[in-house]
Amino acid sequence: MRSKNPKQSGASLIFRLAARNLFQDKLRFIATIIGIVFSIVLVTVQLGLFLGFQTMVTTMIDHAPADLWVVSRGTKCFEDPSQLDKRDRAKALAVPDVTGAVPVIIGFTEWTVPNGGTTPVFMVGSDDGGLRPWNVVEGNVASLSEPNAVAIDRSYFERLGIRAIGDSTLIRDRKVVVTAVTKGIRSFTTTPYVFTPLDRAQTYIGASPNNISYLLVHVARGADIARVRNRLRDKLAKTEVLTPDEFRKRSQTFWLFGTGAGAALFGGALLGAIVGTVIVAQTLYSSTKDHLTEFATLRAMGSSGLYIHKVIICQALLSAVIGFGLAACVGLAIVRLTADSALPVVMTPALTAGLFLLTVVMCIASATSAIVQVMRIDPARVFKS
Repeated sequence: MRSKNPKQSGASLIFRLAARNLFQDKLRFIATIIGIVFSIVLVTVQLGLFLGFQTMVTTMIDHAPADLWVVSRGTKCFEDPSQLDKRDRAKALAVPDVTGAVPVIIGFTEWTVPNGGTTPVFMVGSDDGGLRPWNVVEGNVASLSEPNAVAIDRSYFERLGIRAIGDSTLIRDRKVVVTAVTKGIRSFTTTPYVFTPLDRAQTYIGASPNNISYLLVHVARGADIARVRNRLRDKLAKTEVLTPDEFRKRSQTFWLFGTGAGAALFGGALLGAIVGTVIVAQTLYSSTKDHLTEFATLRAMGSSGLYIHKVIICQALLSAVIGFGLAACVGLAIVRLTADSALPVVMTPALTAGLFLLTVVMCIASATSAIVQVMRIDPARVFKS
């Protein structure tokens, strides 16, 4: 690295000095970029899984046409097998400004795989105005009114032993026929959702006709939802009345933090950031150490500490931009590959911006050790060599 007049400390000179230091040892540069890419891809996957998980745990709540949810007291999430009395529906409908109260039943049962064996499925039973399948790509929702009809997601065909719409099998020794196929309705527990009308779902689950899980309450337009909610609480004993947002947050809190799943994903992301920071710090330190004489020359010629800081930080920023660009390409490829998987990796503009900021912070933090080493240089060493 040739030292120039310290007065010519413009941005272009800083960039040239930083680029020359960074690219001089190609193997070291490649190691730096690999470290950054590995770190950011790991963080991307962990946080992308977290976002995908966060979305999947509330997918049923998000698609249910309800102004209020009536749930059994203590219900933690949508998949919690809570029980209500179907007679509560009449009480709810008696509340002023309530225009509808659609019952929903959920529960696990056994699906007989046509080629042998059984597999657990999660039944979702509801009638018109309730929780019905969406993103239907084959057949239609109206077909569920046909005898023995159910709807399943295409991604579970292999597990359920289904090859095409119209195939049939058994649930609890009762015949079922696939009359509608959805795309993208996946369970974060990996247990397939099966949609069918309320009375049929009760039979498949083995519940009595009076047993339901939820009431989806519709409130008249313009009505005071808070007032309707309070009246429902007074009418319905041993229940909770939640807004969709409250139920959504409760489900996310339970699955992401109550079960430890969120902590595991965050832990993986933190590990990736630490590994990347250490690799980049080691590489920048090694690169700076190889150029100590040149930096000493700059200091002997009167270059300020700030100028040298800028050169080293510029090296870090160059590493960040190149590494993030490659990591982003890998991340997008992973998003596409997992789009139809049981647990997709989700990327959002906010996450992308956050990852870029993380990369920059990680690289600048890594440059600290190199800056400390340079500032300890005795400029007199130039004249001793």
